[in-house]
Amino acid sequence: MKRGLQKLIGLALVVFLCWPDTSHYFAQGVITNAPWTGTWSSAPAVTSDPGFNNQTIRQIVHTSIGGTAARLTLSNLFGSKPVTIGDVRIARRLRGARTVAGTDRPVTFNGQSYVTIPAGGSVQSDAVAFQVPALADIAVSMHIPSQTPPNSTGHIDAMQDVYIAPGDVSADSNFTSGVANAAGGQSNYFLTNVDVMNAAATGAVVAFGASITEGAGSTPNTNRRWPNRLAERLNRAGMTVGVLNQGISGNDFFTDASGQAGLTRFPRDVLGQANVKWVIISDDAVNNLISGNPPSAQQLMNAYQRLTRQAGDAKVGVICSTLTPFEGVAEWTPAIEDTRQTVNAFLRSGNSGCDAVLDQAQVLGDPSSADAAAAYARGYNSGDDLHPNDAGMQAIANAVDLTWFAALPPINAPSACGRLTTGEGIAMGQSLAACSGSVELTLQDDGYLVAVLNGETIWSSHVSGTPGVEIRMQEDGNLVMYDSNGAMVWQTRTSVPGAYAAIQKDGHLVIYSPHGTALWSSAG
Repeated sequence: MKRGLQKLIGLALVVFLCWPDTSHYFAQGVITNAPWTGTWSSAPAVTSDPGFNNQTIRQIVHTSIGGTAARLTLSNLFGSKPVTIGDVRIARRLRGARTVAGTDRPVTFNGQSYVTIPAGGSVQSDAVAFQVPALADIAVSMHIPSQTPPNSTGHIDAMQDVYIAPGDVSADSNFTSGVANAAGGQSNYFLTNVDVMNAAATGAVVAFGASITEGAGSTPNTNRRWPNRLAERLNRAGMTVGVLNQGISGNDFFTDASGQAGLTRFPRDVLGQANVKWVIISDDAVNNLISGNPPSAQQLMNAYQRLTRQAGDAKVGVICSTLTPFEGVAEWTPAIEDTRQTVNAFLRSGNSGCDAVLDQAQVLGDPSSADAAAAYARGYNSGDDLHPNDAGMQAIANAVDLTWFAALPPINAPSACGRLTTGEGIAMGQSLAACSGSVELTLQDDGYLVAVLNGETIWSSHVSGTPGVEIRMQEDGNLVMYDSNGAMVWQTRTSVPGAYAAIQKDGHLVIYSPHGTALWSSAG
């Protein structure tokens, strides 16, 4: 396992060193060199709506990481005709369908407010200068001006209310005429991705699977799916890793009954995500086993090896999940259980091609049953012997080893004396000299960030123990120290995009806004 973890980290570092130039201009003229990273996604499939005609759809997105800009992806992948969408807006959510006044921003496509998506196609929006919060709800509203065919591209069972109103009311913060789930259940429509710009992001991890990954069995409208819980853990650890949910209820490796077959959609739904660095391959194989025509263990093992090879070729680290118990469902048989156990033994072995293993079977299994691995633990069973409840979802997230995602993006060297601007920083053992005087800012080997004046330390961050390996000026205006695991160990807690850090000739470290206002000082 240790070798696998080292490979995961190595893959991430290789990809970071190969980032292309992704500079973008916003409408405000701001330039950033940060890559796009996914903060939210929804696996595209076919919905059961009757079609839309001169209606506005407001969808609620729960983010994993934040950023200083956003872009959206809209899809007509399974549509039979072109679809026109426009007056798309993004805003902070207040409650229900309401948004926070003043946070609304228009979204354009090649500078235009409306776009026509061809059948089978998708479009990506222009960058929107929008302060995307982490672990929070944002609302994406879109107007559908003309009749669309039924059964749109979207996602059934999104576990989140969606609001639909007549006419073009995208800019209405109250959305007073909106009705929840009016087109048939908690489905997403057309919207598949929200990406953000965040200079501190180490990448995104994709949770790939079926209904357990999707969140079935958890409480709707509460974001208690295990990928959401994983995003919360990463955030608490100070790790800026996007978590993307690509679960589809009923999906399996080989058939197209619920979304495209897992083996078919993997390159698009996983490897095609923005700044993807890791994938957790979860519960598709469970559906293969309860399909009524269960494959052999060897067929499933071959499927895993095919996916691990594809991910490896794309330099994406692979975390394989063992298959969760389901004794008690009508399709369960001792023979199918033997197949599940054989596949799990393979995934835990060194021959699977997986870089690490998330042992969901062990986490959710009932230790008091005759066969501890075959049935759900009572406290984690949603009641159908197949899906975990909220506590089970949390248990899965808790079993994820966060060191799998321990990697830091490169920092830019300071471009001027005495100053760190967005994306710039210093590494352990390095110093930044002030523009005048005998003053420097140093990140010491013991993890202390210190200001030294005439050879004497006059200020220290007072953080040691787990040594900080780099200090970085982030896009959000926060000066942050990270350890080797990508965890935040010290910060100035400033949050003005475009802010910069300056070490002055008096020895004070000061964070200034783009307009020169002091936001924080080491002088107190």
